[in-house]
Amino acid sequence: MRETQIKIKSLAVFCASSDGNDQIIYNTAYALGKGLAEKGIKLIYGGSKLGLMGQVAKGSMDNSGEVTGVIPEFLKTKEVVHPALDELITTDNMHQRKMKLNELSDAFIALPGGFGTFEELFEIVTWAQLGLHKKPIGLLNIGGFYDDLINMLNTMTRKGLLKEENLDIILIADNFEDLLEKMQNYVPQPVPKWMNKNQT
Repeated sequence: MRETQIKIKSLAVFCASSDGNDQIIYNTAYALGKGLAEKGIKLIYGGSKLGLMGQVAKGSMDNSGEVTGVIPEFLKTKEVVHPALDELITTDNMHQRKMKLNELSDAFIALPGGFGTFEELFEIVTWAQLGLHKKPIGLLNIGGFYDDLINMLNTMTRKGLLKEENLDIILIADNFEDLLEKMQNYVPQPVPKWMNKNQT
């Protein structure tokens, strides 16, 4: 364990705007929001009241947590946006949304989700790989949901297409407490030499 842990005051959650059909995943989304609130960690998320996104927000708000939503203008309708957030930030587009989520957050967790969740996860991982941020990124592998993805990442590493140190950017656990501990003790990778303008 590191002598000094990373202080996580705000955390972005990437997850589905659909309920899905797995009750354990659905319940865990709520539990994650509750866990963040109980630890005094502000939830930053996509701003929707629907699906797993809505459950994470509800879990936090039901337990006196602070919640900020970030949503692009074209999704900001009464049917989608959560009406009871502490703060709602509207962006012009999806890319600005991701930039704002990064700006507001000390760390990131991906819950189960679809294309949007994967896209958000891998963009923020790529930014870390490039040295654009040094924040911990967690994958909450509920009930083995991400087992196949983890196997694919290991295959990429084994085939020499992904460096071991970059694979290690993604912190993985099957429960929130273990994942948070890994994130608090995360040691960022050095900035790649080719990204260092002072490197000769």
